[in-house]
Amino acid sequence: MPMWSQPPPPPSSLQLRRPPPPLPHRPRRLRSRLSPIAASQDPLTALSRLLWGRALPPSQLVLAVRHGWTAAWGLLMRQLAPSDPATGAFTRTPSRFPAVVGTPSARLHLYVGLPCPWAHRALLVRALLGLERRLPLSVAVPGDDGAWSFTPDSPDALYGKRKLREVYASARRGGFEGRASVPLLWDAERREVVCNESIEIAKFLCDLAAADGSAGGLDLWPPELRQDIDRWCGFAQSQEAYDDAAGELFAALDRLEDHLSGSRYLCGDTLTLADVCLFTTLVRFDLVYHSLFRCTRRKLVEYASLHAYTRDIYQMPGVAGTCDMAAIADGYFGALFPLNPGGILPLVPASCSPEALLEPHGREALSSSAAADAGGGGNGRQLEATSASN
Repeated sequence: MPMWSQPPPPPSSLQLRRPPPPLPHRPRRLRSRLSPIAASQDPLTALSRLLWGRALPPSQLVLAVRHGWTAAWGLLMRQLAPSDPATGAFTRTPSRFPAVVGTPSARLHLYVGLPCPWAHRALLVRALLGLERRLPLSVAVPGDDGAWSFTPDSPDALYGKRKLREVYASARRGGFEGRASVPLLWDAERREVVCNESIEIAKFLCDLAAADGSAGGLDLWPPELRQDIDRWCGFAQSQEAYDDAAGELFAALDRLEDHLSGSRYLCGDTLTLADVCLFTTLVRFDLVYHSLFRCTRRKLVEYASLHAYTRDIYQMPGVAGTCDMAAIADGYFGALFPLNPGGILPLVPASCSPEALLEPHGREALSSSAAADAGGGGNGRQLEATSASN
């Protein structure tokens, strides 16, 4: 058969492909806008630049985001910081295990979080009474979801759990519901919660130290002062910056300033649990409450007696080690994102630096013994707690 009569070969696959359609013509002005946008490393910035250039976002978008954020913020705050519907004041959720019931075993474990002032009370009592060896410790940190969590740098030393909630849930009785809060005093032998109310844990630790003889003569919960301690503890707790209105808060600080100008501690010459409760609030005031909670009328450093009182307690053996200012700032400004959505951490104020808190406080002169010695008496009551600076 002649070659010219043979059918032509089938077209190759390349011949079967359709050529791509021509690129649509883009106006020169649009191309000039897309070039720097395409080079941007931030997709959100690129999108906003594409939509409205360098101008402000449209008012409708601003309003929509504002209303959406306000609604979401209200929902989150109702869970994170429940308030009284009538007054709008912060209402602390009652502890699920408010008291020590019965006699726990000897194998106890304390869970705390450094930013939390209530957990700081238990941590501070543990340090003041020399219970570090008797009472092992695990330090939880605020997780991205707001729950107390553990990390490789700050692990659960008892069970290796990832969340504090998992510790609560591991109790033999089970069925835990509610907030997994700190401080938590845990019975490791019986696998059950002993207590998660700070002041009751502190009182239990006082009894534990007295039984062990580890307190070295320091009694933070003496029977003859318990009525005064309870009165001052209730006062200090109800007057915290996030519990009451600013007017009541600063009226309380004025009252404390006046009282402490003539008394070394709240109950006289003796350091007690009342001072522990107040200290954990005061040491956070300039760092957190003043700015984050808008308590801006005055700083603690402007109260001469209160700031000296704070320095007096800070300088006692073991106390400074419980005050991690960086962790406190991160726990409030970093974890409470509804109050600080940008997550920007402030610089630690100069009044909260270790150098400032270690300055001489001069409050030894307020003790009864010092006053009696100055007057020639010499029979004054000796301090049960001595500052490291004395």
